[in-house]
Amino acid sequence: MLFPVFPRSFPMQRTFILLKPDTVQRRLMGQIVARFEAKGLNFIAMKMLRITPELAKQHYAEHVEKAWYPTLEGFITGGPVLAAVVEGLDAIRVVREMLGATSGLQAAPGTIRGDYSSSQQMNLVHGSDGPEAVDREIALYFDEDQICRYEPVITPWMRAADEG
Repeated sequence: MLFPVFPRSFPMQRTFILLKPDTVQRRLMGQIVARFEAKGLNFIAMKMLRITPELAKQHYAEHVEKAWYPTLEGFITGGPVLAAVVEGLDAIRVVREMLGATSGLQAAPGTIRGDYSSSQQMNLVHGSDGPEAVDREIALYFDEDQICRYEPVITPWMRAADEG
């Protein structure tokens, strides 16, 4: 037998990521996407776009009234971004741990922000912080028919069948 047969498929979780304008401008998209893929996360939706001020207000609704929001809006609308949905085991937590602390100066080496960022705001990637945010943020950027769920043939090689 060339391929192990496992009795169950693994429970997958979706999360939303946004590669911010600083990632695009610094030409780090490929390196960052590769890190998520190497971890075993599947990209099931992806598109490049420019965030409008209206979309920024929806995405960052909890921050609109804060004094620093205009700077955030100027940054996030200042260049193209790459929006994506990734799927994998415990994806929300895994992505957030891979990103590291919000401030690149405080993020641990080995995290995306720790390796590539030195800013609080220009911290390269947004990752949803919980299931409610995932649902809301995916709906802002993607229609359900734009999500292409699939199971790579490598999946059984990413985790033992008897792991819970």
